[in-house]
Amino acid sequence: MTTLHEGRAGAESRSIGELLRDLANDSTRLVRDELTLAKTEAQEKVSQVGAAVAMMAIGAVLAIPALVLILQAVVTVLSNFMWDWVAMLLVGVVIALVGYLLVRKGQNDLSAGKLAPERTAANLRRDVRLVQEKVS
Repeated sequence: MTTLHEGRAGAESRSIGELLRDLANDSTRLVRDELTLAKTEAQEKVSQVGAAVAMMAIGAVLAIPALVLILQAVVTVLSNFMWDWVAMLLVGVVIALVGYLLVRKGQNDLSAGKLAPERTAANLRRDVRLVQEKVS
């Protein structure tokens, strides 16, 4: 492996054609490496999505019977102060609102922006700067 000083001396004695060929080879290798990184990062994100969806499903299944019992208790307590149908309607509306907010939160967590390959994007920006510096 050559040192930085030896690499510069070698670069000064090489033709422009050789330097451009090296730049093209380096750029090709760089793009190939970045594509490999993007593929790996995308696979990681898919795994994260799968785990998140599985956890949400398991949590929902376990929460249903507990929620039914708790809501029935709330309706029973409220029925002491108002008509039964008003107590049920009030509890139903509140629970529907909470459910809606939870669904929106889950959708937001699965949005494209949160699943973007951040490391790949950062590396691509860095690589573009390095290539621009080499060309300049």
